[in-house]
Amino acid sequence: MSEFMSGGALLRALAPELLLTSGALAMLVGTVWSPQSQRAGAAEGAERTSAMSRFAVALCLLVGLVVVIAWGDGATGSADQRLAGDGFRWAIDLVILLGTGMALVLIDAEQHRSGAFSPEVPVLMLFAAVGMMILAAARDLMFVFLGVELMSLAVYVLAGVNRRSGRGAESAVKYFLLGAVSTGFLLYGIALLYGATGSTRLVDIGQWVSAHPPLSPLFTMGAALLLVGLAFKVAAAPFHWWTPDVYDGAPLPITAFMSATVKTAAFAVFARIMVEALGRASAQWHTGLWWLAVVTMVVGNVFALSQRNLVRMLAYSSIAHAGYLLVTLVVGGAAATTALVFYMVSYTLATMGTFGVLIAVNAGRDVAPTLDDIAGLWLVRPWLASAMAVFLLAFLGMPLVGGMGFFAKWYVLQAALQANAPQTILAVVLVLTSAVSAAYYLNAVSAMFMRPRTEGQPAPALLPMGQSLVAIAAVVLLGLGVYPTPIVRMAKRALTSPITRSAPIEPAQRGARLQAAVRTVPAADAGVAPSRQPTTTP
Repeated sequence: MSEFMSGGALLRALAPELLLTSGALAMLVGTVWSPQSQRAGAAEGAERTSAMSRFAVALCLLVGLVVVIAWGDGATGSADQRLAGDGFRWAIDLVILLGTGMALVLIDAEQHRSGAFSPEVPVLMLFAAVGMMILAAARDLMFVFLGVELMSLAVYVLAGVNRRSGRGAESAVKYFLLGAVSTGFLLYGIALLYGATGSTRLVDIGQWVSAHPPLSPLFTMGAALLLVGLAFKVAAAPFHWWTPDVYDGAPLPITAFMSATVKTAAFAVFARIMVEALGRASAQWHTGLWWLAVVTMVVGNVFALSQRNLVRMLAYSSIAHAGYLLVTLVVGGAAATTALVFYMVSYTLATMGTFGVLIAVNAGRDVAPTLDDIAGLWLVRPWLASAMAVFLLAFLGMPLVGGMGFFAKWYVLQAALQANAPQTILAVVLVLTSAVSAAYYLNAVSAMFMRPRTEGQPAPALLPMGQSLVAIAAVVLLGLGVYPTPIVRMAKRALTSPITRSAPIEPAQRGARLQAAVRTVPAADAGVAPSRQPTTTP
């Protein structure tokens, strides 16, 4: 087997990503093909942003169809195992495309109110989505780095895309500076892992770990730096400090995009690395990841309690949800992977619906909405308040009225309690912190239903695209809360592919120790590596 992919193999393995890239490049040419108008008070070329957004939504649907076909045909990725073609990749791709499409609808809704976005914004969102899809497919640390950079560079720009907003500029600068630091950790960790194992492929790293039970300090340090970089991307405490400021300063549709879709991609690559590369070293990283999950759940929920700014409240809420998802990484196993995929579908729908309501309430202002802005919403827009309540209760995990949000947390709890080494204490922390979150979610719900409307405050204007998104998201959440079987079936198929023994590689390309590992280590079992944590406490 050739060590490197041929051009044809690469094209087949990356067909959805290349189709999305081609469409984005065609859109980019279209943004500069005709003269840009200079309408007063609007971004350059703003009148064409809505058309570009709708074209981008259609492109996401087309790529989603390609992903479904590839999944149904049993596409296997690349032969050299640098790119996955398993159910986990395709399921995450569909969640990414769902989030991207919904965020583009939010761009269209916001654009009609503020005129703040140029037609390049949908293009940047598509390029970010390409990077995310590469992360979902990556089984090589070089592809991980490529996906992270493509996603991050686009999102840095998107955070400050409203050039009339000082808040947006501050948000973009903070995100860029802290993101560059995290990327440094990530890249340095990749370099040390390569130095220790002689390879960047996850399968080779996993085999090296099996062949060298006493891990070298070089490998341990590389793995630690890699995990720090990934923890920043998922906004895990104490690497979360950028999140409230960046979310608060970025335009609302971009905040929704970062909160749901970027988090989905980051957790996808995090999970794959923990399963395929570091799964056999679980005893070494279990305690650190256990505490990371606990601290993230506690910090996110406690800091959210005092927030009246709804965007900052949702930012801390997203940190708490990162803690819940970290539980699945601590647990490992097929049940945990199923829970992670199911959770991301629920979280994406609830996040996009919530920001759809906030965009309607905010009416194009360059300020973050507060509890006062949604006070008495039931009196003027009862269906909008009802939909917002569904989204917030889905975050909380309330049965029935929270829709599939209840099952999302239930499956995480089940995975924790039914693991080979049950994580009872971690499950208790998850339940207690979820109970704490009820205070701020129900506070927002009570403001809509029990507080009077501020005198003179206009009723939120409703636009067809935004109204449709909010209604569909609420109905789907409630429907899947009654009958979650379709998403459960998809999530159960979303398992990582078998890790097979790689072909011998020339010594000039690999270290002698890795050569010995590749020859002697048997192929691992199919599916996700089982959880082998020694205890239920750190």
